[in-house]
Amino acid sequence: MRHGRGIAVAASAAAGLLVCGLAWPLWAQFPAPPNAGIGGGPGRARAPRRVSPATPHWPDGRVNLGPLAGEKGVWSGMAGTTIATNARGLDNPGQNLPTNLKVTDVPFQDWARALYNLRQERLTADDPHVRCKPSGGPRLFHTPYGFELVDLPEAKLIYMIEVGGPHTERVFYMDGRPHPTDLDPSYFGHSVGHWDGETLVVDTVGFNERFWLTREGIPHTEYLHLIERFTRVDFDDLKYEATIDDRGAYTKPWSGGWMIRWSPGEEMYEYMCQENNRDVRHMYGGER
Repeated sequence: MRHGRGIAVAASAAAGLLVCGLAWPLWAQFPAPPNAGIGGGPGRARAPRRVSPATPHWPDGRVNLGPLAGEKGVWSGMAGTTIATNARGLDNPGQNLPTNLKVTDVPFQDWARALYNLRQERLTADDPHVRCKPSGGPRLFHTPYGFELVDLPEAKLIYMIEVGGPHTERVFYMDGRPHPTDLDPSYFGHSVGHWDGETLVVDTVGFNERFWLTREGIPHTEYLHLIERFTRVDFDDLKYEATIDDRGAYTKPWSGGWMIRWSPGEEMYEYMCQENNRDVRHMYGGER
């Protein structure tokens, strides 16, 4: 394993001792992605979509969010996806959920809509992510190069580990603890999770305002209360849904999401966000 993290290595070793059960596949309900590479963006070679195996399970019945024993794989970073429909700048709009709101229907407060429009006019040139800053919430899940969800039931933890963050490590506490009352605002906030049948539900509070909530510039405030739902509908497809409850930026809660594709045979690798590694088009609004 090239990600070099002791937690992930330990989890992979433990996975080798377990046998996965199966459930009936639901692959036919979702469209094939426009691109099959880890980054999910233009320029990637397209591969034929296979008939997906069924959702894997651990012996205790929990959904397995990672590879089978002895195999490798990561969840693709669907870079062109979003939680609200906006055709401008999207690479993979076909992966967005059909229930997503149009941007015009998002319940922005006036200031938040004006800020979103400004970010759109500047073609995401001000996105903190392209200047090597961490990203929280949905922004993490449409970052290129893929991520793993590492389940450690004996520790009652699930880790999200990502390449393009860079070296992002987010923790979901699965032991039933409440959120602390004295949180210092942070990029990833404080996340507690539980299983709702086949779906992992993650509740997060305590965010700072130093990142964009999504790649296309959806704003938020420190009042953000985020509920995320992860459903592995079959072996190759992870349905991601986010509900945004932020009284500082919106007039009511709203939701959106997209499908995330499994990349078999891939694994995490070292990625360094260099000071001069600039995305010209998105940072400056055009070629230079």
